[in-house]
Amino acid sequence: MAKKEFDCTALTPEQRDARLALGVERLLRFGRKHKLIKDLDVLVARNTLLDLLALSAPSEAKPPKENPETPAALLDEMVELAAQKGLFDGAVPQFRINFETRLMGALMPRESEVCKKFKKLYERKGAKAATDWFYDLCVVSNYIRTAQIAKNIQWTTDTPYGDLEITINLTKPEKDPKTIALERLQPKSGYPACMLCKENIGYAGRINFPARQTHRIVPITLAGQQFYLQYSPYAYFHEHCIMLHETHKPMEMDRQTLAEIFDFVSQFPHYTCGSNADLPIVGGSILSHSHFQGGRYVFPMQKASVAVPMTDIRYPGVKAGILNWPVSAVRLVGRSSQQMQIVANNILTAWRNYDDESVGVLSHTGDTPHNTVTPILHYDEKDGYILDLALRNNRTSEEYPDGIFHPHKEYHNIKKENIGLIEVMGLAILPARLKDQGAQIAEILAGQQPNTSREEGSPLAVHADWIDQLIAKYGTNLAPQDANNVVKREIGTVFSHVLENAGVFKQDKEGQAAFLRFMQSVGFKAI
Repeated sequence: MAKKEFDCTALTPEQRDARLALGVERLLRFGRKHKLIKDLDVLVARNTLLDLLALSAPSEAKPPKENPETPAALLDEMVELAAQKGLFDGAVPQFRINFETRLMGALMPRESEVCKKFKKLYERKGAKAATDWFYDLCVVSNYIRTAQIAKNIQWTTDTPYGDLEITINLTKPEKDPKTIALERLQPKSGYPACMLCKENIGYAGRINFPARQTHRIVPITLAGQQFYLQYSPYAYFHEHCIMLHETHKPMEMDRQTLAEIFDFVSQFPHYTCGSNADLPIVGGSILSHSHFQGGRYVFPMQKASVAVPMTDIRYPGVKAGILNWPVSAVRLVGRSSQQMQIVANNILTAWRNYDDESVGVLSHTGDTPHNTVTPILHYDEKDGYILDLALRNNRTSEEYPDGIFHPHKEYHNIKKENIGLIEVMGLAILPARLKDQGAQIAEILAGQQPNTSREEGSPLAVHADWIDQLIAKYGTNLAPQDANNVVKREIGTVFSHVLENAGVFKQDKEGQAAFLRFMQSVGFKAI
């Protein structure tokens, strides 16, 4: 909630409504200034907002001169006033978010208008101008929640693979007991089929599904298939976008998928584009709906060097190599999109059925497939297309029931979830609980509090073994700032080990020799 300049509970109903009515005018002024609405749209938007807020007439007061970059603070105030008025249950965070989105939805241009403007900008000024405008629309409409994103804790950790980026994700509100109880009472609904479906545009939301009145998408054609471009409301990186298939169909990874990724980057060369794998455990996001992710961002993986340069003499226009990266990956570089796709498909096809029992790689259990890839593509003016193919395997065992090439149990205190596309690229998305837990562990290392992790019911119990290791390594007399830095560095180191767990060919002599054997089976030779 925004900082309050007044106490809502101290207002009379008349004062509350007067302030809400003034808020409507302030919001309309913001909408005009940021070109969400035009002058004639103001009448409709005002009446819509008055209806939503149960106000009988607009404010006669003149809105103050102000120039916020986003409407977040103003919306927070209006939502608090609306909750006090009893327009929704203010004790349920999801209801607050949904009502806020509903308010802002009154100022949104229609979907057809957004698509028309995007197409016009793309044709006249190019891809970057079109995405710049679309991204700004999503920011000023508060669809992309920049205020919440700014709360994330971020740092980098130096590793043998370069700097890895660590984020403790504080953007999405955690569910409170009342929300959980209400969700249990919610009738099952298959609409929208998932949070990526195009039917989300304008959806009112419910207790277990976010409101989407401010959501807009633009159509793009990728390798003959209809997709839509949208942005992520809780962006993990700059201009975090999602390209979703028109149809609610499962993720796939084949030559067509590669063609779609290359087509996207050819149309939007300022964006990286990647895909989660198409199998459980190694696919980190919604596997039920075919989609890609991308953005205007350089990921740690893209800065990684080639450890073993290689070549396939059949394709002289494509440079290749084994990447110096914890998740086993091949890099391809070339200017010919067609030739790059052929070589990438050769690797994918070979990997689908590749076995090497000496390093625990089995492509199938019966008819169940285990091998797939996570592709990441970007374009460089100097070198052309640069494609990183991370080799994935989702096999489980009695020793590793969550996945052999998945975060191992000793690291679950930091990261237990699947390693998907974003983390394969070296950007960790870690749970919000680590904010407070990390601070408490730093206090232990600084001697500011005792180590209670072994006590029954301790919130640090999940970290007990790790804390013992840290105390053995650093003691408990660090300066407070040094202790904080140590905890961050050690969290980053754990993340590097988690990525190593996900690597099918380990970072040892045996693993790298096995990696070479696979590449040779495809037709590559070390240079």
